[in-house]
Amino acid sequence: MDLGLQGRWALVCASSKGLGRACAQSLVGEGVNVVITARGAEALERTAAELRALNPAVQVRAVAGDIATEAGRAAALAACPQVDILVNNAGGPPPGDFRDWDRAAWLAALEANMLTPIELIKATVDAMAERGFGRIVNITSGAVKAPIDTLGLSNGARSGLTGFVAGLARQPRLAGRNVTINNLLPGAFDTERLGKTMGAAAAKTGQTLEQVMAKRAAAIPAQRLGQAAEFGALCAMLCSAHAGYLTGQNILLDGGAYPGTF
Repeated sequence: MDLGLQGRWALVCASSKGLGRACAQSLVGEGVNVVITARGAEALERTAAELRALNPAVQVRAVAGDIATEAGRAAALAACPQVDILVNNAGGPPPGDFRDWDRAAWLAALEANMLTPIELIKATVDAMAERGFGRIVNITSGAVKAPIDTLGLSNGARSGLTGFVAGLARQPRLAGRNVTINNLLPGAFDTERLGKTMGAAAAKTGQTLEQVMAKRAAAIPAQRLGQAAEFGALCAMLCSAHAGYLTGQNILLDGGAYPGTF
């Protein structure tokens, strides 16, 4: 299927690795010009080179910096001639016990996982509406749907973003102008980040990394971890010209791990 995105411009945050990179890769494959961001310049440039090789017909611009800062956002937006597609993404805050988190920890989580996406939406959404096309995808977490007790910082910040989006996405001046805002909720995906988390669990329990990963996969009805490429493909579908009637939704991609009806 032609997604109808050729020649569009996308800003994909935190996209040198993992799920953000997979989203950028899928969009580039559909003929979308991309601005990719990350804090690590070396990994970001490697990804940019790989994306350019994937589709020499598009422009790929790499902007190193922290998207959770005002300067980082300004630099990323300045590199994008117009933002037709915005993919909000940021690393999750660390796990722990809420009794150990001070105010600074909460503010950092809110800045990265709630306020930064809102600031980027604010900077781009009205121009999208004026042009009559816009797609915003927020990468949040399956923990928004089924909270994990040790991820309280993430649960709180991402749930705040989810509530904000639920109201904004349904404004007629956006939805009625072909601007959609949706949240994409990943479960367990085979990424570097998950590997580090599972490695820490293995060290604590005395198991091998392979054993811990196999146990995690066995708990998922699909009997496997998700692959970043399939996450990126779904992101591209949400950004497509055919997805204009889909907005304000939380789409869970977790291999069936969430046990609820709704």
